[in-house]
Amino acid sequence: MPNCLTLKKSNCKNCYKCIRHCPVKSIRFSGNQAHIIDDECILCGQCFVVCPQNAKQVVDETEKVKVLLNSQNPVIVSLAPSFIANYDGVGISQMREALKKLGFADVEETAKGASVVKTEYERMLNEDRRDIIISSCCHSVNLLIQKYFPSELQFLADVLSPMQAHCIDIKKRNPLAKTVFIGPCVAKKDEAEQYSGIVDAVLTFEELSEWLKNENIQLNKEKDSDENTRARLFPTTGGILKTMALDTPGYSYLAVDGVENCINALKDIESGKIHNCFIEMSACVGSCIGGPVMENRHSSPVKNYMAVSQYAGKKDFELNQPDAVSLRKTFTIIDSKAKKPTEQEVMAILRQMGKFKPSDELNCGSCGYDTCRAKAVAIYQGKAEISMCLPFLKDKAESFSDNIVNNTPNGIIVLNENLEVQQINTAARKIMNIRSASDVLGEQVIRILDPQIFNDVLRTGRGIKDKRIYLAEYQKYVEQTVVYDNEYHIIICLMRDVTDEEKEREKKESISRQTVDIADKVVDKQMRIVQEIASLLGETAAETKIALTKLKESISDE
Repeated sequence: MPNCLTLKKSNCKNCYKCIRHCPVKSIRFSGNQAHIIDDECILCGQCFVVCPQNAKQVVDETEKVKVLLNSQNPVIVSLAPSFIANYDGVGISQMREALKKLGFADVEETAKGASVVKTEYERMLNEDRRDIIISSCCHSVNLLIQKYFPSELQFLADVLSPMQAHCIDIKKRNPLAKTVFIGPCVAKKDEAEQYSGIVDAVLTFEELSEWLKNENIQLNKEKDSDENTRARLFPTTGGILKTMALDTPGYSYLAVDGVENCINALKDIESGKIHNCFIEMSACVGSCIGGPVMENRHSSPVKNYMAVSQYAGKKDFELNQPDAVSLRKTFTIIDSKAKKPTEQEVMAILRQMGKFKPSDELNCGSCGYDTCRAKAVAIYQGKAEISMCLPFLKDKAESFSDNIVNNTPNGIIVLNENLEVQQINTAARKIMNIRSASDVLGEQVIRILDPQIFNDVLRTGRGIKDKRIYLAEYQKYVEQTVVYDNEYHIIICLMRDVTDEEKEREKKESISRQTVDIADKVVDKQMRIVQEIASLLGETAAETKIALTKLKESISDE
């Protein structure tokens, strides 16, 4: 299968929205990137529609069409009838006028091929008398049955699609012509590739609009009318049935749109509950007017339906109906390469995901899969990763965080802006002799700590780092760091118990003071001794001086 949908890896943000909306889970995740599995994809285009990052791209064939236009062959457009919903108020004549300016030889309505196909459906019901007939106009529905419901392939109408029937008719009337289909469908690009030689290229409405814009070609809002255009109803839910006679005796007729509804209907057929029924199936909700590349796909489906309904005529196109054989189309089973795991292998993967018992299987769908077991199967097939499980990651992150918070020697307290305790760890409870966290959680911090420092931080927005304070109530010294988280509006308090350090410091200071006191006393005593010695020395010197003076005087007298 050609890869009609591509992925811009740089834009994939690992949101899993595409896998949540993929009805057949044909997306593989690897290295935090989404990859479309071509062999399993039914090209419904839902991943393209829902991607919030525009990471999915439809392969653009504009350049391919320009090459065709530069050839010597006339290029004729088969324009899907949903154009009237995409280009509000613009009729087929105005579309033809604009497209001819691009170089196309002519523009015809695919509805002509739709009229041929519905007539063949009526013949099959009346002449072949098949038990169940499923319409084969929608290529995504065809792929769904070929890949996922092969036993129901026998009920799929082996008839060309309106696009193919019309393009074959164009080439029959113009043997040298090349054909280009323009419509709201991604899958038609694949259908054109699979059945080569019928449709030479496929453009989406978005591609056409971009081309017209680049060439400065304006579409004039003017609608023509033609009563022989009932087949224009085909792109609406039940549109095929609205063009059919619905008069085959014993048959029921119903229309089913949306892949999930189609899957449920196919399951009912598979179970043998349905018989004698013609089922119109469309992969898109609302049928083709709800196509993935309708430019106004986000607008009202009622408005789109009214646009088609009011533009359609009351009678069929006047055409020469080809013989049944020339309208035959062959469908083959497309086997999936994905292997199925055993129950033991599924259980082993579930255990790796932290699912040890049925109650652990939350089936929340955050990974994109409906159940944890479906996710486990996808992991086995290499389509998913264990890390895609949000509860698993949440539990892992919380466990990791709790281990760090509860085993750090530092006390941690988290407050909200109302100064209510939101979290407190073991170390903090030990510092303040709090028996259980539940005793203080949700309570005002004033119950356990002076709130002044928290008020200051909350008011100024400036944190306080390593402030040493004494908690008199707990007879503890702590170094306190308080910061305000502006993003999460919380106050975080870190406390390091420095009581032992403070006591050791006080002990050293006491010893120092005692040493200084002793030194002062020793110095004082020594000074007194010195003074006493000095005093005694002074008296002796004076006596000696007197004695010597007297001796000197007596010697002088002689």
